[in-house]
Amino acid sequence: MKKISYTILVLSLTLLAACSSNEQSSNNDKSQAATNQTEEDNGKSKDDGEVAVDKGLLSVEVTIPASMVESENTEETIASAKEQGIKEVTENEDGSVTYKMSKSVHKKLMNEIGTSIEETVEETINNEDFVSIKDISHNDSFSKFTVIVDKESYENSMDGFATITLGMSGMIYQIYDGADPEKYSVTISMKDEASGEVFDEIVYPDALDEQ
Repeated sequence: MKKISYTILVLSLTLLAACSSNEQSSNNDKSQAATNQTEEDNGKSKDDGEVAVDKGLLSVEVTIPASMVESENTEETIASAKEQGIKEVTENEDGSVTYKMSKSVHKKLMNEIGTSIEETVEETINNEDFVSIKDISHNDSFSKFTVIVDKESYENSMDGFATITLGMSGMIYQIYDGADPEKYSVTISMKDEASGEVFDEIVYPDALDEQ
């Protein structure tokens, strides 16, 4: 079973809180609030190991399975989410945690995560500490990254640590977009700038288990 670390979960909560607080200040009229209360869906499955993103008419529920939440941190996770203004946080009997938000908040959340990843990519390219990294490209779902490097410089540096942030960010995006937890992954291809050769591939979350 693929597991997501508590650090990743906290990071995702931070991104979610930013969207939630902005949304609440601009989209909180009484009629929508009343409608949201009547549009709750019943009987949704939250099987262990399954990330569920239920996109209803006016609201979205994102369920993080028990396998991705470290049990000793569950209460802290829920308390932190509520403090940050998330509409509803529910700890389910199977140990999973469900976040409920309006559809507009979920859309904004995905945009915020995407923007954050784009900023991370630019910062990584321009970071003077990662001297071997020349460019980074990715697909729309952030499931594939290509990192162009000076191979010799890369292999004699610690620049590989930059892939951890890219991998975790891509996983967060896919989790909240409803990716199948048994199939989702982030592949980072390391390409030599001079030869164009892809000399290494790093696959997350598998790489987390190898550390």
